[in-house]
Amino acid sequence: MSEESRALIALKMIRGVGDGIVRTLLQHFGSAVEALAATAEQLAEAAGVGRETAQRITSDREAALQRAEREQDFAQKHGARIYTLPDEAYPTRLRACPDAPSVVYYRGADCLNAAHIVSIVGTRRCTEYGLAMTARLVEGLAAADPSTVVISGLAYGIDVNAHRNALRVGLPTIGVLAHGLDKIYPAAHRQIAADMLARGGLLTDYPSGTNPARENFLLRNRLIAALADATVVVESAERGGALSTAAHARNYGRSVFAVPGRATDEHSAGCLHLIARGRAELITSAADLCQLMGWTQTGTLSDATNRSAHPSAPLRPPVASVPLPDNAVTRVLLAEGATQINDLARLSDLSVREVMAVLFDLEMDGLVTTLPGGVYKLVK
Repeated sequence: MSEESRALIALKMIRGVGDGIVRTLLQHFGSAVEALAATAEQLAEAAGVGRETAQRITSDREAALQRAEREQDFAQKHGARIYTLPDEAYPTRLRACPDAPSVVYYRGADCLNAAHIVSIVGTRRCTEYGLAMTARLVEGLAAADPSTVVISGLAYGIDVNAHRNALRVGLPTIGVLAHGLDKIYPAAHRQIAADMLARGGLLTDYPSGTNPARENFLLRNRLIAALADATVVVESAERGGALSTAAHARNYGRSVFAVPGRATDEHSAGCLHLIARGRAELITSAADLCQLMGWTQTGTLSDATNRSAHPSAPLRPPVASVPLPDNAVTRVLLAEGATQINDLARLSDLSVREVMAVLFDLEMDGLVTTLPGGVYKLVK
């Protein structure tokens, strides 16, 4: 691995240095190597970095470089790959997103740039109907194109069943993790994770040693959406991580689909909400999805990635206008403009968890969008 890649990994490992700051430093200094070699005064001159972060970079850089070396050794020992944003092999669809992580860690087969990639997500507390519809969708995708990759989050419920059905019908399947590659959470899914490595894989933007903290799961949902051409929500209550994934997919200009259920079924309420608000197309089969995506039996990589790189490409209905609610978070966003989530918590006098709950609802209504570095801004 190049010196530049090692420096980029090290930068991302310094506390307080997110992908937004990494991008700023790359633009300001031209390379991660030059950024790490800069003085605190030089670093503070980069827009948005600040003196405190600049001083932390200079004080922690040697330890970060050593940790980056250990991460490279871990990857080599376990057959994993580390992709940095400038790498040619970096996932194409992910690179097209404005908040693409500067570093991702991957273990598995070479299928991140397959012609057709579909994310299938849903509630952990799924019903027999949800399980049956997941199997029906995956079987249909295999019949339409046996090279289609299925992505999900390896969680209980719809996620793990999407992976299981993909393995059953021979489709590659990738699990996006909310922790490092040195562990599997939940532990009950270790065997299926191992089975996935042969044709699919495991991907994360967290280095080894990162524990599955609760906030990581909402953040990883953006990767589930970003890696795919389309996201399908099979079952979801009115609130849930699957709806967060759908919101990210819309923000990235990707297609969003939802499976309908009974009006009285709480586990379909989220899907029905997406459909009713024009935030997802209704599908009941893989044939519906393929038709709406314009996919033929044998698509090409350029066709698929071109759709992902251009937000105007997905087929979806216009979104209805929703009034902006008056609350502490929206008042800060109106007054300050684009604001980092920690600053939102401080300025609104709320906890980060409370702010994330508000932002979730705003994202679902298409009222805010996410920028690199955990920055949120109102959609005009």
